[in-house]
Amino acid sequence: IIKSVRCIFVFYPDYLCLYLPWCSDGCAFLPQGCMDKHRVMGILHQMEKFLKGQEIRFTEGLRIMKSKLTNLQNSVSKLPQADQSSSQSSCPPLLAPAHGRKFGSKYLVGHEVHFTCSQGYRMIGPGTRVCHENGTWSGVSVICKDVSVCASNPCQNGGTCVETLNQFKCTCPHNWSGSQCQYQTQTAPPEWSVMNDPAFSHKPRCAKVDRAQHCSCDAGFHMSGTSDNSICQDVNECEVYKADRGGPLCGHSCVNVPGSYHCSCPTGYKLLTDGRSCEDVDECLTQQHNCSRGTTCINTGGGFQCVNPECPPSHGNISYVKTSPLQCERNPCPMESRSCPFAAKTISYHYLSLPSNLRTPATLFRMATATAPGRPGPDSLRFGIAGGGDARSMFVMQRSDRQTGELILVQPLRGPQELSVEVEMSEYAERTFQAKHLARVNLLISPYEF
Repeated sequence: IIKSVRCIFVFYPDYLCLYLPWCSDGCAFLPQGCMDKHRVMGILHQMEKFLKGQEIRFTEGLRIMKSKLTNLQNSVSKLPQADQSSSQSSCPPLLAPAHGRKFGSKYLVGHEVHFTCSQGYRMIGPGTRVCHENGTWSGVSVICKDVSVCASNPCQNGGTCVETLNQFKCTCPHNWSGSQCQYQTQTAPPEWSVMNDPAFSHKPRCAKVDRAQHCSCDAGFHMSGTSDNSICQDVNECEVYKADRGGPLCGHSCVNVPGSYHCSCPTGYKLLTDGRSCEDVDECLTQQHNCSRGTTCINTGGGFQCVNPECPPSHGNISYVKTSPLQCERNPCPMESRSCPFAAKTISYHYLSLPSNLRTPATLFRMATATAPGRPGPDSLRFGIAGGGDARSMFVMQRSDRQTGELILVQPLRGPQELSVEVEMSEYAERTFQAKHLARVNLLISPYEF
């Protein structure tokens, strides 16, 4: 017996009878409801075909739905990274310190923010802060503190302190002199007066006018002594206008001469037509070098260097060949090597000559990709500083546009010294690694600020 919602089928050897439970007596048996076996088999065959059709339509519907879900997942995965990362954990925004600057606009886990201070201020606190997974920043807030030399009140006896380049000058009140207004003028000669040298002193020119004697000195001299016994002494202009490394008078060194002065430059530099500024002599450009054949002349502040960088030695399946004096390229990788494709495809060597205490931030180097005509280029690039150590505290590698990265100096460097930093650029196509390029930037810091 098979029960359904509306009726009951009763099977007999040759007939199928239908029992209708909603009859008036609740148990009526209708002989006309019985069917022979052939008719029943026909109905069952039709029901089987109907169920197969429903199964096919249901399977096709599932296939179409799965295809649409796959397309939707692919569309979402190709959205820009910034949109995908909006749901990631992040840290609260950081502000640049007063009298300083901030580098970095990403506040997601693992991202770094860098800080620098303006000229005349020094940093208190970490120069780099990292966003942690718990939504907090590493380190403490950065403060840029004034390092003004006048903050310590160096001028004595009511003198007024005036800031100059990394130095100060005291404007002294009447009857006081000296670099810090420490001398009384009536007890000590001016500090800028040249004494005890006949070449720097002479008698004044005197004339009587209306029975009174009037004396004067030539330009570059001042009168000293009493009215009865006066003398013209040289004004040491180099001391009067003294400041850091010659200050406003000379770019490097000031030489006092009787009645005047002149400027001089260190070896390897020349004096410009303004009579005070120094300019480096490019020995490489003017062929004033002695570099041998096979080396490259690199101009430096006050001199030059002969360089011949070598490619890295072979390691396993990784080897390089020199394609130009300052570039190496990786040889083709064996098919079975897994590590070789991840080694740098090209290694380039760069030499930059910089003055001491260069004003920061300063862009030193740019790195970009180049694609051969007719070949598709990478759809994304990643830039970074290779290795660690002090390089990450002195430099920042950031993207200037979609295809270019910039190496920025964020801490002033005092010369003379030489240091190097390695920057890398990785190419990706459809989020798959393609190749890596390495640039070794060598900085040659001059001992002078020009």
